[in-house]
Amino acid sequence: MLEGQSIESISLKIKSQELKSEDVVKFFLDKIKNYNKDLNAIVSLRDETEIISEAKEKDRLFDNGNKIGLLHGMPLAIKDITDVKKLPTSFGCREYKNNFPDEDSIISERLKKEGAIIIGKTNTTELAYGSQTSNRLFGSTHNPYDLTKTAGGSSGGAAAAVSSGMLPLADGTDMMGSVRNPAAYCNLYGFRPTPGLIPEKRVKSSNIKYPLLSTLGGIARTPHELSIFLDAVSGRDERDPFSFDLENTFVNASMSEEDFREIKIGWLSNLNDNYKFENGILEMCNNSLNTLMTNPFHISINEVNTDLFSQDLWSIWKLIRSKISYEDIKMMDHINMDDLCYSARWEYDQGRQVTDHQVDQAINNIKKYHSKINELFEEYDFLAIPSAQVFPFDINVNFPKKIGSYRLNTYHKWMEVSIIASLFQLPTLSVPVGLNNSGLPMGMQIIGKKASDLKVMSFGKKYESIFNHSTVKPPKYI
Repeated sequence: MLEGQSIESISLKIKSQELKSEDVVKFFLDKIKNYNKDLNAIVSLRDETEIISEAKEKDRLFDNGNKIGLLHGMPLAIKDITDVKKLPTSFGCREYKNNFPDEDSIISERLKKEGAIIIGKTNTTELAYGSQTSNRLFGSTHNPYDLTKTAGGSSGGAAAAVSSGMLPLADGTDMMGSVRNPAAYCNLYGFRPTPGLIPEKRVKSSNIKYPLLSTLGGIARTPHELSIFLDAVSGRDERDPFSFDLENTFVNASMSEEDFREIKIGWLSNLNDNYKFENGILEMCNNSLNTLMTNPFHISINEVNTDLFSQDLWSIWKLIRSKISYEDIKMMDHINMDDLCYSARWEYDQGRQVTDHQVDQAINNIKKYHSKINELFEEYDFLAIPSAQVFPFDINVNFPKKIGSYRLNTYHKWMEVSIIASLFQLPTLSVPVGLNNSGLPMGMQIIGKKASDLKVMSFGKKYESIFNHSTVKPPKYI
């Protein structure tokens, strides 16, 4: 009945009362029953009778002429580092398996206000460190395109659930590609917005020393579906001093054919031969870009030679990320410091050695590089670079140790391509570029100028209308 229908279509049918929320919820719950045992994408699932009872309540709202939200009757699961009242926020840690927050996060609050039914949590890496969704509490999340491979991370549970059709869309968080990487690995669109677009509960801005490297984001089959999610959760909130409004909605944001043909993209490729990629990744991205350059689109795409020195950026990134991670882990009450997972222990030990002077120097260096970024955006509308440096890898491997013959010296070096957008707080959409000869997906980042989120998503809508990647689904989960 609902197979293959878009979120827009389902939502319209619910609002016109052609469809009941109860039937929509049952449809997705059946998918979860059939697929989650293989994928392990959704955790802490609520009792089915409780979920269906809430759906029936949603249906009764129509009887009294109540205002109906953007996601009315849609079942969603929230990443397991984000608070939902009455559901545990475990961070993938055994010590937090019974950690029930007293209140909703802002994003959960807004999703509920727009009519979403929160049915559980999506699996994450332990403490959200690393891009392989695995933890010692719930285990690993498998890739719907190949169950022997990772779905990426740290929002891997979200991506696997959407890709397999167990969820209509999902939230995520992104510091070092944690939305962009799993979206790419599961043939989906993943959006990392300008930090502050989706508000969070923060300390006062005067107490925030570090740049906002992390942000909430979203994952969906299409940019149109992502737009519905973003309109539900975006916008200013007095609890977040960095939050802001946009001048338009994502749903209404569009780009004319004429404007699309005038787009200029700077292709960062391997950043002056400094980034290593598994064979085939650059070629797949180039193929997509070449299509955009041909008739009838004629988009201008040029390979960029830039003064963004990768070694400097990597040093800045490692220092600030580890210091932020150290401070975050230190504040967690129940964490056993002697039993941290490898990636969290690495960040904690590195960050503990970082001085305030080093942080100040790193922040000043970011500011110096801002002029280089601004110069690029004077010439180009968007920058483009692959979403990951390796294809989905073995589910039993915590992280890649090599790319080809090049040996990696940290657990996260293979996601170095994600840091430009994060360091400079740039809105970025990971778009699919297809499947390789082994049937494994890959994606490409479309990076926009700060606060140009609407323009990035408008481009994404045009991109999907050309390539129709959303029609390609994992064979077992069609």
